Amino acid sequence: MSHRTSRQGFPREPSSGAGTSGRASAPPSESPVSPRTRRTGTTFPSHGGSSTSTSRSHNSASHISSNPSRVDRRITTTATTTTTANSALLVTKVKQADVRANPGAQGISQSRAGVTHSTSQNNRVVVSWSSEVCLKQHTSAPLASRITYPPLASSIQTAKGNLSLEKMNTDAQEASIIEDLLFCFMGLEGQYIRFKEEYNPANEAERLAGPQFRLPLGLEPNIKDTLVVLLKIAKHYAALDAFIEVQSRDEFGAVNHALCAAIRKLLKDYLILIAQLEHQFLSNPTFTLHTLHLSMISVGHTLSQIYSLAQEILRRNSLLEDDDLDSVEDDVEMLLESLRDGANIAGGAPVMGRKICKGGAVLALITNRLSSMAGDPATRNLLEYLLRQSSMPYMVMLNEWLHHGVIKDAHAEFLVKETKSIRREKLEEDYTDEYWDKRYTLRHNDVPPQLEAVKEKVLLAGKYLNVVRECGGVDVSKEVKDVPATFDDPSFLDNVSMAYAHANESLLNLLLTTHGLRARLRSLKHYFFLDQSDFFTYFLEMGTPELRKPARNVNVAKLQSLLDLALRQPGSIAASDPFKEDVRVQMNEIGLTKWLMRIVSVSGLEDGSALVDDHRNGSAADDDKGIIGFNAMELDFAVPFPLSLVISRKTILRYQLLFRYLLSLRHLEILLVGAWQDHTKVASWRHQSRFISIERWKRGAFTLRARMLVFVQQLLYFCTAEVLEPNWHNLQERIGSVKTVDELMQNHVDFLDTCLKECMLTNSKLLKIHAKIMQTCTMFASYTSHLSRALISADPSLNASMSEHGTLGSEDMVKIDKLRDNLKKYEENFSRHLKILLDALNYYAATETVVLLGLCARLSTANDGSAVVNVGLEDP
Repeated sequence: MSHRTSRQGFPREPSSGAGTSGRASAPPSESPVSPRTRRTGTTFPSHGGSSTSTSRSHNSASHISSNPSRVDRRITTTATTTTTANSALLVTKVKQADVRANPGAQGISQSRAGVTHSTSQNNRVVVSWSSEVCLKQHTSAPLASRITYPPLASSIQTAKGNLSLEKMNTDAQEASIIEDLLFCFMGLEGQYIRFKEEYNPANEAERLAGPQFRLPLGLEPNIKDTLVVLLKIAKHYAALDAFIEVQSRDEFGAVNHALCAAIRKLLKDYLILIAQLEHQFLSNPTFTLHTLHLSMISVGHTLSQIYSLAQEILRRNSLLEDDDLDSVEDDVEMLLESLRDGANIAGGAPVMGRKICKGGAVLALITNRLSSMAGDPATRNLLEYLLRQSSMPYMVMLNEWLHHGVIKDAHAEFLVKETKSIRREKLEEDYTDEYWDKRYTLRHNDVPPQLEAVKEKVLLAGKYLNVVRECGGVDVSKEVKDVPATFDDPSFLDNVSMAYAHANESLLNLLLTTHGLRARLRSLKHYFFLDQSDFFTYFLEMGTPELRKPARNVNVAKLQSLLDLALRQPGSIAASDPFKEDVRVQMNEIGLTKWLMRIVSVSGLEDGSALVDDHRNGSAADDDKGIIGFNAMELDFAVPFPLSLVISRKTILRYQLLFRYLLSLRHLEILLVGAWQDHTKVASWRHQSRFISIERWKRGAFTLRARMLVFVQQLLYFCTAEVLEPNWHNLQERIGSVKTVDELMQNHVDFLDTCLKECMLTNSKLLKIHAKIMQTCTMFASYTSHLSRALISADPSLNASMSEHGTLGSEDMVKIDKLRDNLKKYEENFSRHLKILLDALNYYAATETVVLLGLCARLSTANDGSAVVNVGLEDP
């Protein structure tokens, strides 16, 4: 290729061969005739010949005048103006360095090469190239000053006298176009093929989309059609070159960096092909535009596919067009997380609202294109290569997570996200167990398709190993060997499964053996399910005066002291429990029924636990004002890490709900037993009245109290003996055969959910009915002392108001009628709600859980006495 002046201000680099000085000093007569001369009839400088043509006759001169374009390309150079492309670039860099080294230089510093006019034997005047060097604008990027863009041809003063293509014959046109195309294939403008006027290489979006070329006028139609196809290749190369530059930035992540490295290797092979085609153009007389087109078909298809992939990635990165800011909330969360982690985001933070396509999203994009292009062997091989190369850094992160439980993700592109601000020291404070549920989470939108089926395994395997690692069970310094390095490795899925199995085995052994999970669960059963609860009876006896107070006035520290005293009572079951120090008393100012109704209305304990969290933080607005200590007291249990992963705060919530329910039944039983003691010991109740109406009223009160006591005792027995105990034994059997930690945790939660459901604590209708019956029983038991006083004033045989004839006075009849009416209201209320409860239990036993049938049979005994209350008690 001749040393013609480029439109970018740099001389073209010659092919390997004779030096430039040889071409400058060789006499015209010694210049050989190049193959291009023989083919076109015009004298061209050959690849290794001199820069001057042989002497021509008058006929030759006339032929040159008809084809002056090639004559104009023959540049007669001198020793001062002839140089190689590399030396020209070096001179330009030296000039740039000189300008940068001069601190006094302001604005634009220019260094122009002198215009050299040399005259050959034919008196031709040639204008040499000139270059301009200017300082780049200041930027914080240290390497940005090294990136320069060739100036547009329209901004450079070019040599005059270029022959237009309209005046050339077909062969000359083809030769000129081929020469320009070789420059365009490298992202540069040619002598005739220029960028469109609106193209601005300083605009990043335009460079990423690729330049649009302006076709020269006067082209032959067949050349023009072929040129349109070949210029697409030039556009794709220029766009991919800019893509590599942009996507290699730090914020786009390691996967994008690996993808750019793979594309860079392909573009290097492409440039080698261009050099070979240039050699063919200069040395092979049979080389035509059609030959060039045939040689570029395969590489053009490859570049087209890579360009399409690159454009899709750029669109997802919002680098080609302005997308809607639809992810501001996610970006704010990411920004706050970076601030919490101590990151310096000044000047380097990503643009708010711009989502970056990186990591798993890039791999998913390549995989999806690979699936859609499966019918094209060449494209399939290309995409498989790109996927294999780009997945290597991702597999390094995956193996580190699977085998060490550590995330080494500097660019936030791995499928598992780590929130470093959540630490395990906050487990006791954090109600929602964020350490387990939120410290490590999945980026569901960035999961590669290869990991979609096993993403939960990947997450849990790393979580399990992370727990074992924090307990000192994993050596993170040990190098992982013999692991797959790419997604197409046959052992890829086996590696995930084996890592998951190993992590499960390690953590199971840690929980069941080292930290004694079974003993912890037995301790929870003693305290929360009132199993072997002799200590708790003693505690209630001592704490009754305090627990009768309103919940806001209860002294929790005093109750804690009483509980500690009861737990350490010699001979008590709890005295030998090693975990009794972990039991705490606390007050919940929301009633059990209201609490459960709020949770059920939010559709489950998983979501409803947030309501309790709000209450603990003081945001509950509808606390029960009149709730007493008996109804507000609950136990808490401190569980150390890593047992807190299985006995989590959510499971402790379930234990607390069951405990409060059992405590309410036990408290009501105590009240009804106290009423029975009043009925058997108080003189007004023991006295045999001479009036049958008063005795009948007493019998009605006795019967109603007995029915209520039977109801409470049967319900308490059902919950403990027929629900909690069988389910507890089932849990113990499942723990013995469990295979994974996830299964262990799920079995524990299922056990508690089953207990809550069978104890009627998850059904809103049953909760409402049950609450009304409990309220009726509590009011009646609390009303006994008042009835005792009312009975004294109503029974004439107990006071001096009795008439001389032993009959009831009008005032006594009014009092007895009032007592009868009050008792009838309690009886009707209790009977009606009990009947509704039995009907509801029969329905839910047939539709939900059959275990409620046993409760129906037991509670029916509490309903049997309603028909015989008044038998044999009529007035004589």
